[in-house]
Amino acid sequence: MTDKTISGLTQAPSIPGPHAGYMPGFGNDFETEALPDALPQGMNSPQKCNYGLYGEQLSGTAFTAPSHQNERTWCYRIRPSVKHSSRYRKIDVPYWKSAPNVLPDVQSLGQYRWDPVPHTDAPLTWITGMRTMTTAGDVNTQVGMASHIYLVTESMTDDYFFSADSELLIVPQEGRLRFATELGVIDLEPQEIAIIPRGLVYRVEVLEGPARGFVCENYGQKFELPGRGPIGANCMANRRDFKTPVAAFEDREAPSTVTIKWCGQFHRCEIGHSPLDVVAWHGNYAPVKYDLKTYCPVGAILFDHPDPSIFTVLTAPSGVPGTANIDFVLFRERWMVMEDTFRPPWYHKNIMSELMGNIYGQYDAKPKGFVPGGTSLHNMMIPHGPDKNAFEGASNADLKPEKLDNTMSFMFETRFPQHLTEFAGKEAPLQDDYIDCWADLEKKFDGTPGEK
Repeated sequence: MTDKTISGLTQAPSIPGPHAGYMPGFGNDFETEALPDALPQGMNSPQKCNYGLYGEQLSGTAFTAPSHQNERTWCYRIRPSVKHSSRYRKIDVPYWKSAPNVLPDVQSLGQYRWDPVPHTDAPLTWITGMRTMTTAGDVNTQVGMASHIYLVTESMTDDYFFSADSELLIVPQEGRLRFATELGVIDLEPQEIAIIPRGLVYRVEVLEGPARGFVCENYGQKFELPGRGPIGANCMANRRDFKTPVAAFEDREAPSTVTIKWCGQFHRCEIGHSPLDVVAWHGNYAPVKYDLKTYCPVGAILFDHPDPSIFTVLTAPSGVPGTANIDFVLFRERWMVMEDTFRPPWYHKNIMSELMGNIYGQYDAKPKGFVPGGTSLHNMMIPHGPDKNAFEGASNADLKPEKLDNTMSFMFETRFPQHLTEFAGKEAPLQDDYIDCWADLEKKFDGTPGEK
């Protein structure tokens, strides 16, 4: 096996196959090197590293976090990251907002739905194309989240970015992007997701544009796989289907900028080289991608509709057991076989706040209006559920086994109320008539038991 070059980076050799360039597993302790013998063996910090590299640790958790939660990666790089930083100056990134962001003239209480945020003729990068829809919690205390729509038409060339505030869960809806990170390269397209850890430097390139998608910015504890409980060891999201990139580096001297998001503010500095210079690394704090088509849903096979939490792909815990800072929930193709059961999601009010996005197809509880690229928000304790057509159809359907096909939607669900940004409340294409989808629900009560 020989090294190969992607986006100007020299990449570690990998086993050929459908997932070449990646290592399988979620939360694994990986090791990878783009040059032979660049990775020290049996120790982390030798007196002198091979190739004149610098050893440096990237810690994603406190040093004393419990061992099953402790995350860190040792990097062996051409320059230490202090050389990828200089005097910072504050810059304005007007559409990327952080919590708290409670605006007196923007109302967040209600049921909201938006059409897809349209593309524009303006050149937009990963940073300038981010459009924040909602924020929750407080970025300064590392609690809560923000939800964004990204619109990207231009690659970052000699520009790099990292967030000290958050890890980013990225859900493409249109177009293809490349995330060239310090620890390797992730190519991402619709029906896949990626997680970029807090503190990791990267640039984003457009492989096929324009690109549009959704981002969940997690201020709190890292995403992890949900406990399966009595479901057991299999189904839902399996660890082997997550892919972490092999090491890749570039040794390039060129004027470059590094932008950092820190406590909701943006700062930028200039350096004279690429910061993507990690030749080898080992550890369990790394970017990862996942193919949503490998998610194996489980559900009821006799009667009743289970709680939507049964479709959780990833969860970011809070300080309260079982109550998430964020759940990422997927509604994909699946069979419906329940007897004598109202099969769509039922009417409910919820302690959690639910922001949904449509990747493709039709969502079963809202046959019309919730289109691919669209977004909806049902905040905590705000009632919601099927519209009249969905209710009547499900109430009177011949309950044969039915496959929900051509559908993939998701939910960013959080324990905290989500507040609309000015963009979401005043600029994004809000469907003002969304609330009317329940207007023609009829009173059916007549005091008699009726027929089953």
